[in-house]
Amino acid sequence: MNTAAAPPPSPRALARRRRREALRSFAREYARRRAGMVGLAGLLALVVLALAAPLLVDPGDLTVTRAPGAAFEPPSARFPLGTDDYGRSILDLIIWGSRVSLAVGFLATVVSVSLGTLVGITAGHFGAGGGAAGRLLSSVLMRLTDWFLVLPTLVLAVALAAVLPRGTGTIILAIGLTVWPATARLVRAQTLAVEARPYVERARALGGGHLHVMAWHVLPNVLPVVLAQTTLLVATSIIAESTLAFLGVGDPTTISWGGILESARNAGAISSGIWWYMIPPGLAIALVALAFTLCGRALEAVIDPRLREQR
Repeated sequence: MNTAAAPPPSPRALARRRRREALRSFAREYARRRAGMVGLAGLLALVVLALAAPLLVDPGDLTVTRAPGAAFEPPSARFPLGTDDYGRSILDLIIWGSRVSLAVGFLATVVSVSLGTLVGITAGHFGAGGGAAGRLLSSVLMRLTDWFLVLPTLVLAVALAAVLPRGTGTIILAIGLTVWPATARLVRAQTLAVEARPYVERARALGGGHLHVMAWHVLPNVLPVVLAQTTLLVATSIIAESTLAFLGVGDPTTISWGGILESARNAGAISSGIWWYMIPPGLAIALVALAFTLCGRALEAVIDPRLREQR
């Protein structure tokens, strides 16, 4: 019996198959990074904890008037991490504060990475093939990036947070507008490498405009670098939010890890030796930053073949 030959797969089906194979290969390579898996497990646990905070903590216990304990109670069975100067559980404050710290870290990173990627791709693309006007635009963008790079990041963020209306949105904007230059320079370097590849030259020869080349040929090839940079910037953003809150320019209406440290400083916990008011939130910040850093380094090792042998 003769059977009809199966039709060849369409180009879209082939593209989807290649993407699935690339994702599986990426997952296998990432799973070989023990430090990256430890960081990923820690992040997943923290995200679950932050999402479950309303189920684990009674918001009424976080108010000053309904605090369940006495001021500065040391760690005990009832309060595993002790209480603050109002009698609120430090453990409850840390669990509840993880929502704000993570949200600010992620959103500020989105602002920073989006701005840095836009500037980096634009500067790299027009600097490589935009003529005299393109090179001028690229030079202006990179001089602006260098200007932001030489400014003290913390001082600029404090200035923005102090000038703008106080709130979580201001903190997100202040952090996002101060940590983008490193992403811009990294993306620009990757864009210049992509622009030199033959398929980009063919796209230009076939009539592809600037927007087409940047969106369909450059952006997909710089996304892996952007992804690795994003995980590293989240840790930086969380530390920056905690620093701003500790300095007193954060959002006073929300509970965050940096805000807990600022309250401990104002209550005299440092001079009084009330360690349970200071160490737990500081340790939470350090562990989250470490987890994101481990994930970011693992992503860098997977993306860069030169680092794959360094486990």
